[in-house]
Amino acid sequence: MRKILALMIAALLLVMALGGCMNKGATPYDGTNGEAENTNDLKPTKYETVNDLQGVTMTIKEGTVSPNGLVLIFENDSDKNCLYGQFFLLEKKLDGKWYEVPVTIEGDYGFEDIGYELAPGDKQEWETDWQWLYGKLNKGEYRIIKDILDFRGTGDFDTHYLAAEFTVD
Repeated sequence: MRKILALMIAALLLVMALGGCMNKGATPYDGTNGEAENTNDLKPTKYETVNDLQGVTMTIKEGTVSPNGLVLIFENDSDKNCLYGQFFLLEKKLDGKWYEVPVTIEGDYGFEDIGYELAPGDKQEWETDWQWLYGKLNKGEYRIIKDILDFRGTGDFDTHYLAAEFTVD
């Protein structure tokens, strides 16, 4: 039964990865301290609703933020079975609004197709190094966004987005 569940989860994550995690390379920052001179050149956030999965949180482990990465802590204090993967997105706060940090990769890119189970009562750490995708971040206010599934069964899940804010000094 566990093998079948693992295969179904892997298939679901593969569909999500192919549909939502492939992207084309974007124009990198212009070098003015990590910010484009004109925010019109940046994509505003499409994640207006975040952290709305009752009882499930994502925070940053104290002392782990660097210009190259950080460690997240996921906690599930709900009765829901949750799944999350490798996908993440960085945004930077400019003039009080969130904008996507442009990737530095030319061409297509993707994330490893793996699912991490976050069962009720679980607490897990997840480490990321974003230098391969965004380069070294300059000083500023940022947030990392990850999707997480409230997984009830094959084809029966809701996708939520978790965000954690951090500062690069």
